[in-house]
Order: sequence, then C-alpha cells, then structure tokens
Amino acid sequence: MRNDWSGQTFPHPTGRKPIVGDALGADVQAPLQSTMRRAAGLGPIFELKVFDQKFVFVIGAELAAELADESRFVKGLSPALVALREFAGEGLFTAYNDDTNWALAHDLLRPAFTKAAMQRYHPVMLAAAQELFDSWDAHEEPIDVSADMTKLTMETISRTAFSTDFGSFTRSEPHPFIPAMIAALKAGQRKGSLNAMPGASIMARRIDKRNAHHQAYVDSLLDGIIAERRNADEADESDLLGIMLHTPHPETGARLDDLNIRHQILTFLVAGHETTSGALSFALHYLARDHAILAKAQAEVDQILGPDRDTEPTFEQVAKFRYLRRVLDEGLRLWPTAPAFARSPRETTVLSTGHTMRPEDWAIVILPMMHRDTRVWGEDADRFDPDRFLPDNARGRLPHSYKPFGTGERSCIGRQFALHEAILVLARILHRYDIAGDPDYELEIAERLTLMPKGFELTMTPRAPAPVVVDADQVGADQAGASEVCPASSIDQAGFQATSHGCPSGSAK
Repeated sequence: MRNDWSGQTFPHPTGRKPIVGDALGADVQAPLQSTMRRAAGLGPIFELKVFDQKFVFVIGAELAAELADESRFVKGLSPALVALREFAGEGLFTAYNDDTNWALAHDLLRPAFTKAAMQRYHPVMLAAAQELFDSWDAHEEPIDVSADMTKLTMETISRTAFSTDFGSFTRSEPHPFIPAMIAALKAGQRKGSLNAMPGASIMARRIDKRNAHHQAYVDSLLDGIIAERRNADEADESDLLGIMLHTPHPETGARLDDLNIRHQILTFLVAGHETTSGALSFALHYLARDHAILAKAQAEVDQILGPDRDTEPTFEQVAKFRYLRRVLDEGLRLWPTAPAFARSPRETTVLSTGHTMRPEDWAIVILPMMHRDTRVWGEDADRFDPDRFLPDNARGRLPHSYKPFGTGERSCIGRQFALHEAILVLARILHRYDIAGDPDYELEIAERLTLMPKGFELTMTPRAPAPVVVDADQVGADQAGASEVCPASSIDQAGFQATSHGCPSGSAK
C-alpha cells in the first residue's frame, strides 16, 4: 500500500507541513474536488503527501494515454479500492490483477452483455422507467433528480442482476437492504480515507464493529437469494445470477463459488446503479440550463418516437438517439461519475516525464482534469458542448483521451448496459416532459463512491410532443444509418473502440 516511488519527488502544493504533509489542505467531504483545485499549475503529474503516504496524480492527457498502454501498465488498486474490497470482495471492480476469480468471472459474464442479453434487459428497463414516471405523475412538486435517478437505476440493476424488486417507487420507506448497503459502503470509504493516518488500524476496528450488522445483513440477504436459486428445480439463466450459477467456463468447465457470486452481485449493485444515475443526473442538469441543446435533444426524440408521449422506444431505436448519446458523452467528459483509476507498471519502466515507476508504485488518473486538458479539448474545455463528439470533431483526437469507463481489460464490463439504459431513460423523459430547473441553482457535486449533483431539482411538466422534420446537423449527419452503425464506430481513430464505448450492439470485453 505504501507508494514511495523510490523516494522520487513530484510537484506539490505549497504549504506542506512536517508529519502531516499536505493533509491540512484537503477537504474531507470533497477530496476529489479539493485535489483538483490544488492541482492548478502543478503540471501533468503531481503528488500529495498525507502523513507517510504518497499519492501521485496524473492529469495530463498525453501522460494518461501513456499509462493506458496495456503492454506496459495494468490496473492499480489505490487505498480506496483496497478498502472497498472488504465490502465487495473479489468482484470485477475490486479484484487484484492476479486473482483467478477475476478472469473466471470476466469470461463467464461476457454473455451477460451481448446483444441478445441486452434485448432481454430492455423491457425490464422500460418497466422500471414507467414506475418512475407514475410516481412523478402522482405529485406536482419538483423532483430530486439524483435521488430519483438512483432509485431507478437500483431497481433496474437489481431486477436484471438477480430478479429482485426492492419496491423503490411503491414503499414508503426504502427496502432495508439499501440503507444497510450504503452504510457498509460508507464504512469502507472511511477506512480508506484513514489508511495513511497514525492509529488507522485502531480506528478501522472501531468502524468495523459499529457497522458489522449492516455488512452481515447485506451478506445474509444475498446468500439467501443465491441459495434459493441454486436449489431451484429449474435453472434460470435470464439474469446475471442465473448465468453465474449455471454457466461453466466454455474451455475449463470451472464455475464461480457462491461467495464470489455474492461479490459479483455486490459489485454490479454498487457500480451499476451509482454510475448510471450520476450520468443521467449530470445530463439532465446540462440540458435544463441550455434551452438550445434541450430543444435539439427533444427534436431528435420527437422525430424518432412520434407524437404520443407514452411511446416506448424499441431496442433497435435506442441506437438511433445520436444527439442524446453525445449529450451523455459530454456530461461524462466533464463529470465522469467514476472519476479516477489507478495504474501500475507490469515491470519497472521509465515514464516520458523521466520518472522511474516500479510494479509496486501506482498513479491515479483524475479524469475530470484529464478530460479538460486544453491541448486535447480546446481552450473552451470547461464548456458543455455535445458536438465535440460529432465524428468530424472527434477524428484525429488523441487516443485514450476519453475514459469514463476506465481503460484496458479492467474497464467496465457493463458499459453497454449502462449507456443503453441511460439513453433509453433520457429519451423517455425528454419525450414525456418539459423540464425546468431553478435558474439560481449552481452545480454542487456530492462525492459518494461516485460523483453526483447535489440539491438538484427539476419541475416536470407533461409535454405534448410533435413529429418534426429535423435538419441533419441537429441530430447528427449519420442519423439514417444509426440502427446499423455503432455510435462510436465512426470515431475509432480518435481512440474510442466500438466495443468499449457502450454500443448496445457491441460485444462485452
């Protein structure tokens, strides 16, 4: 866990103190945003020292692209991810690179994100979205966007992962699993943040003791569901749990044990709902504050879905929402909901900066800053502009300069799922409602496991869509072929791979 980089030093903020190092300048409630502020003027790579722990950060796009080279580098586990392992175990997100269960689970779960599997999930996503709309239609007050998007994505992932309905839109109080899961996650986050402090082990034991009942409840509920499904008379492979229970590895015949299946379910629950709900919330924020962009998005939706606000998009239509896809991409550029990843070298290597990096060293790529590198994204990199992702604008862009789903073989296996769901939900919202936010609202970001707008509300007014003829440059010049062509396939030269950019028609990695 110690990250000393052979004693090498990097630029760091002014004001470093003996013993505590740079800890006094950190905001414990918003560590990422405070790190971003402190990075000003420090260059593409810098460090923060917290007691005896060195955190090395990369924010330059060229250096981040170097770290994305899979022949030289692999995923590194920062203290935050190591702490999360105590909750999610050897799940896909938290496994070490040499964990045998990672490779097994990765291979077994590939079929869960093929086109055929996505077609099975599509009606589940539609049904959850309709429950959300029914709850909105029953009340006239503004809605808490982040809270409702989180309910929606939790229901979607729980139903597609292990066919369980948590009743988020029908219960007066949340299902007890949800607050228990959140409490267990927060306990892990606190332990991760304490890692470098003197006496961390004592404080960690106290946190474990206070939260043991939350972890026990989460584990026992999932273990019960797994046992019930394993003992069922007929094998059901319609969801992720069924695939993990009943599908052997095609070459070795190996299967996941029940403990690792629990770890994978927890991983999908945590990563699969937080990231997508954040992506939707940021997209809605930027749409609500720019009437021209909102009008273009609604025009595209009306053209595809027609005048009936209750029309649900078919599976094939989701890939046609080209402008909505660019809106989501641009929101994830500015505020990637999973905002960082760590990298370590496969063997000792020398970076282009001249620093020597060993396999035990790790560097954290801060995506909201890498995604704002003006040498890649222009002097207006802080501005929300979906047309950055038009094929002509993306062509020739530095490879690996856009990484909202991570990088390499450890990138998000569920990206097709997340983007299909997000585009589907966004299309239905904009087709069904006129949205309006508080004009005085200033974006405030909550740092949970992921990033999320805080205190962001919208008024949803029933809308009467109309069929319109839209210019090609409003909805994307390639609209006509959208159902056959992956949204990312035309910009592979910019470093985006069709199979890794979230296309519903792509195969999972």
